[in-house]
Amino acid sequence: MYKLLIVDDENSICTSLSFALEDDYNIFTANDEEEAIELVKNNDINIVLLDLRLGESDGINVLIKLKEIRPEMVIIIMTAFGSIESSVQAMKLGAFYYITKPINIEELYLLLAKGEEYINLNSKIKYLSNQIHEDNKYNIIGSSKRIKAVLDLIDRVKDIDINVLITGESGTGKELVARAIHFQGKRKEKPFYVINCSAIPNNLLESELFGYRKGAFTGAMEDKKGIIELSHEGTLFLDEIGDMDINLQTKLLRVIQDKEIRPIGSTKSISVDVRFVSATNKDLKEEIKNNRFRQDLFYRLNVININVPPLREHKEDISKLVEYFIKRYSVKLDKNIKGITAEALECLEKYNFYGNVRELQNIIERAIVLTESSYIKEEDLPEEIFNRENIVKEETDLIPIFVGEDIKSIEKKVLEYTLKKFNGNRRKTAEVLKIGERTLRYKIKEYEL
Repeated sequence: MYKLLIVDDENSICTSLSFALEDDYNIFTANDEEEAIELVKNNDINIVLLDLRLGESDGINVLIKLKEIRPEMVIIIMTAFGSIESSVQAMKLGAFYYITKPINIEELYLLLAKGEEYINLNSKIKYLSNQIHEDNKYNIIGSSKRIKAVLDLIDRVKDIDINVLITGESGTGKELVARAIHFQGKRKEKPFYVINCSAIPNNLLESELFGYRKGAFTGAMEDKKGIIELSHEGTLFLDEIGDMDINLQTKLLRVIQDKEIRPIGSTKSISVDVRFVSATNKDLKEEIKNNRFRQDLFYRLNVININVPPLREHKEDISKLVEYFIKRYSVKLDKNIKGITAEALECLEKYNFYGNVRELQNIIERAIVLTESSYIKEEDLPEEIFNRENIVKEETDLIPIFVGEDIKSIEKKVLEYTLKKFNGNRRKTAEVLKIGERTLRYKIKEYEL
C-alpha cells in the first residue's frame, strides 16, 4: 500500500481527504511545513498532496524542500486560487501535477493512479539501469553478524592479490561473494570468468582451462584460448573445485606456482597473471584424507577462507531478502506487488531453508507469479513451508516463568525476550505483545532494556 501525505493547514480538508482515501492508501497528515518535512524524513512517503498556500509558508518553498529530501516522490499541488502561473512554476520545480479546490474525488483518483504509474515506471527504469551495470552491483543482502563478518572479509581481501576459498552449503551465495571480491576490488576493470568444475566432464575440463593448439587432438581444427589465459590480469572463479579430477589438480597447482600455462599440443608456456577464487560445498580436509583432493593445492587455494553461513543461521536477514526479491521480481514479471503480510513472513522465518537463499528466491518468485493480491499471503507459499518437519524448532520459543516471581520481573523477561527475538524491532515487538509503541517505549525505559 502506497504511503500518502496530505499537507494542508485546514484540518477539515485533511480529515475529509483521509476519509476518502484511507481504503487505498496509508495516510499521513500535516498542517504545517515543519510537520510535513519531519514526516517525509522519517517515513518512506510515495505521494504528497500539498496545499499551495500553507499558512505562513509558501507551498512552492515547501515543495522544493520536500524534493530535496526525497527527489523520487510524487507531489500533487492543491490550490484554491486556480493560479495557472503558480501551478506551472510548481511543475517546473518538480511537482507531478496540480488540482484545484474544491477537489473532485474522481479527478483526484485519476491523478493518483497516474502518480502510481509514474512511480512504477521509475522503479523499472532503476531496475533496468542496475541490470546494465550489473557487474558493478553485486550487493550481498543482510545486516546480521554472520553476513557482516563475510562483508568485512570481502572488504579486507578485495584489493590484495591472494587466493580465496569460499565454503558453504549449496544456495548460500558463494558466487555472489566471488563476484563482490572481483567487482569491488582493483581488478574490477579486468576479466571475470566462471567455470563450474562439476558441470564439465574431466576430459573436456582440461581443454576449457588450458586451451589447445590446432591439431592437438581429433576435432581441434583451430587454436583456442583457455579460460585461464582469458582471465589474464583478472579473476577466475573455480566453482565446485572439490569435484575436479585429482590429475587435473596437479596441473592447476603448477599454474598457481609458476604463473604460466601450456595449452594442450603446445611446446611453449604462456605467462599469466590470474587471481584464483574457488568455492566448494564439500569438506576438502575430508577429501584430502580420502585422497580425492591434493593437500598442497588446498593450501594454495585456501590462503583466505570465507565461509558463507546457511540461511537458518542468519534468519534475521530473511525480511530484507524477501523485500529485495519482491522488488526484483515485481519488476521482472511486471506485477505490482507491494509487500508480504506479517503472517506469511512469520511462516518463512520459521521455515528450515534446506536450499538456503536460492530456495527463498525461488519461493518469492513463485509467489509473485501465483498471487492474485498486491501482497504475498500465506496461501501463496508452497505447502512444504507448513510441514512440521521443515519448521525449525527452537527451545527458546518457550519462556521459562518461575513460580514465586513477581509480575514486574516476569514482565521484564517477556519484554527482553521478545525484543531479542525480533532483533530490537519495536514495532514488531509491540504488535506481538498487543501493546502500543508508546507503552513499549515507556516499559523499555522503566526496565532499562
